[in-house]
Order: sequence, then C-alpha cells, then structure tokens
Amino acid sequence: MNAPRAAPRTPEEALRFFQALNPSGIKLGLERVYDALASLDHPERDYPALHVAGTNGKGSTCAFVARALEAAGHRVGLYTSPHLVRVNERIRVAGADIPDDVFGQRILEVLERYPSAVSDPMTYFEFGTVVALWHFSRERVDVAVLETGLGGRLDATTAANPVVTCVTPVSFDHMEYLGHTLREIAWEKAGIFKSGVPVVLSKQEPEALDSLLRRAEQLAVPVQVEGRDFGIVPGSNDTLSYRGTRWSLDGLTLALRGPYQRQNAAVALACLEALQARGVAVTPEAAREGLATARWPGRLEELSQGPTIVVDGAHNPAGVAVLLEALRALYAGRPLHLVFGVVADKDRGPMMRALFPLAASVHLTPLDTPRSLAPERYIAEARVLCSRVVSHASLEEALAGARADAVGRPDGLVLATGSLFLVGAVKRLVDRSLGATQQQQ
Repeated sequence: MNAPRAAPRTPEEALRFFQALNPSGIKLGLERVYDALASLDHPERDYPALHVAGTNGKGSTCAFVARALEAAGHRVGLYTSPHLVRVNERIRVAGADIPDDVFGQRILEVLERYPSAVSDPMTYFEFGTVVALWHFSRERVDVAVLETGLGGRLDATTAANPVVTCVTPVSFDHMEYLGHTLREIAWEKAGIFKSGVPVVLSKQEPEALDSLLRRAEQLAVPVQVEGRDFGIVPGSNDTLSYRGTRWSLDGLTLALRGPYQRQNAAVALACLEALQARGVAVTPEAAREGLATARWPGRLEELSQGPTIVVDGAHNPAGVAVLLEALRALYAGRPLHLVFGVVADKDRGPMMRALFPLAASVHLTPLDTPRSLAPERYIAEARVLCSRVVSHASLEEALAGARADAVGRPDGLVLATGSLFLVGAVKRLVDRSLGATQQQQ
C-alpha cells in the first residue's frame, strides 16, 4: 500500500508536486474541477472569458485575440496548452508567463483550500486549469482567453464562465475520446456552448457544421459563421480586408506567417466583435494592432539560419495540409529535410503520405514522452515514401543529421514537425546551441 502523499509546504515543493502529476493522464469529466472551484469560491466568475475549442488553429486564434485585448488596454489572462519549453507558458497575464515563485504560491493556495487534490490527485491538465483560473482571479484580470485542452463537453476549461465561445476548424484527432466521425467530434467540441452565450464558428466541413449548428439551435444561442457572417479576403499591397457584423477593416497585416493564419485572424476578429457586444471594450484600431503584433511560437517559426530551421506544431492530417500550403507559399523549390516524430495515438499514415514524398531526406526521432512511437516501429512505412530515411536514437542525432543533409545545398530547409512535443524539444536544442555560440564569441 502506498504511503499518503505529503502536501507541499514551499513554492518549490508545490511546483514539484504539479510536475509529478501525470502529464499524459486524461480523465474526462468535470466533477473534480467543479469541486475545486467551489472550494476556491468560484474564481472563474470574477472575469468574463472567451472560450475557444476546435482541432486546429485554437492557439493562434487565442494569441490574436489576447494581443488585441491588451492593445485595447485590458489586463488579459491567457490559458493555452500544451507548452513548448516551460509549463509556465500555459498561464500568462499581461503577456508574461507566470513566474516560478508565483506559480508555486498559487499551487499552495489552491491546495490549502482544496486539500483533496493531495489525497486524490487531479490530472495534470485539470489541476493546471484550476490554478490558472485562480491565478487570473488573484491577478484581477479584466478578461480571460481560454483554450480547451482536448474536446469541449468534458474538458476542464468548460467549468469557466465565458461570455463568448468559439470553435475553430474541426478535424480528426483524439478519436479514441471524441468519436470517429466529424459529426461526433464536432458535437463534443460544441460542449463548450452555453445557453445565451454567442458562438463564433470558423468554416467547417458540412457534417461538422451541421452538428455545431444543431447544438447551437438546441441552446438558442446566436451564431456567427465564417463565410456567411464574416470573413477575410486579400486586399491591396499584400494586405487583407475584413468584413464582419460590426467592423469593416482594410489594410490589415498579420504577424503570424502562413496562409492559414488568415482564417485564424478572421475568427479572432469575429470573436473581438462579439466580445465588444458583450461589454468588453475593444476598438477596431486595437484589433488591427493585435493582428499585426501577435506572437505564437512553434507555428511555422524560423529558429535559425545556415541552414534554415523551421518548426511547426502540425500533429494531425488537417494540420499537415495547412502546413504544406504554407511551405508552398513561403519556401517553394527549396530542398526539404524533415525531422519527424510522432506519438503513438496519432493518425500518422496520412501525415507521412502528405509530407514524406516531398522531402529530400527524412530523419525519424523518438519523443520525450511515454506516448512516443519508436522510429523502428514505422521506418518501413517511411521508406516506401522517401528514398532517404534515417532512424535516430535521439533528437540531437536526428537534428544533426538533417542539418548535415541540408548544408549540402545553400537553400536547404530543415523542418521539424509531427508533434508539439518535438517542436518544444527542438526549440530547447537550438536555443542552447545559439547560446553556446554567442558565449564563444
């Protein structure tokens, strides 16, 4: 029989307590989160929130909205997942990650009020969500922007108090939890809808849209749909134009790269219009600044030159499809050298079939997670799709191999993709390498 877990007593011990929770653990249901928030006197009710679900584009949409709200003068709480390098990235206030000492103190405050989290631990995501909602209350944010973790209906973030909800494009992912058809998956995403709370929807596949609209009708909530009620189109001089229910904006520029960011920007602007209608003051000028200055690492992000190293968090077939569109727009004709790693529960086949035939070389790597799929498990599939495929024992080896292949051509491009776990690990490696080079200089 295991000994009872000791409650942490210092911020350092509290951070270790949190990190010891299973980061891959998934328990669908809201009972534990509701109990914890009740013990904290419902901090989620202290501020209005935008709640964003979907399969792809959630993070970028949240980044655009949060930055625009900051430009409008609001103190903004932003909760996203997963993190790339440090868990602190998940909880941001006024554009800054939560500091370690504050993070640890917030964990202690939650555990003091809800000691059941020690005797009967919540999942990593559940507990992190509760800490984030508590932190935003303690920091007196004006508004919060919340990204779901997995689905919607049973996601921990659904215990929040949104004044606007949003669903970005729905596609196939996490089918073992959300269903095996787009209709089923969309129904789970629609679980964030709340009676009387307006909904913003991106363009969707027909069966996904039907499911989302059906749920909205059941709850009698007003809906805005991209392409019907709002949208972005190319403008003059490489700018964009937006037409929505309240705003008509021309001359827009986006800080985030890739054609797919146009859709995310359109959805973000529609969310800002809806927030404005619900009493969260934001101007078209602030919205324009938000699009032009937002940052969202790990999405078509260039890390270094000589050779060019790009990371992208595409981790499902739909994500890979928009990644390929961006590669054609930004890197057409450049030899592609892939660093690829995937978790075992992802639908790797369509991703590999889309990416690998375009690559001059593919370097398979394990990931630093128990969910990692070992390269030797799928190297035979990979070699059918690309003439040069190498299996590596570590990410360091895989990245070095791709770089070596790429430097043979001045325009060689290294792309690391397949998992956000991989993106974060590559960012750490490249940052460490650049830091060492700068010290030597």
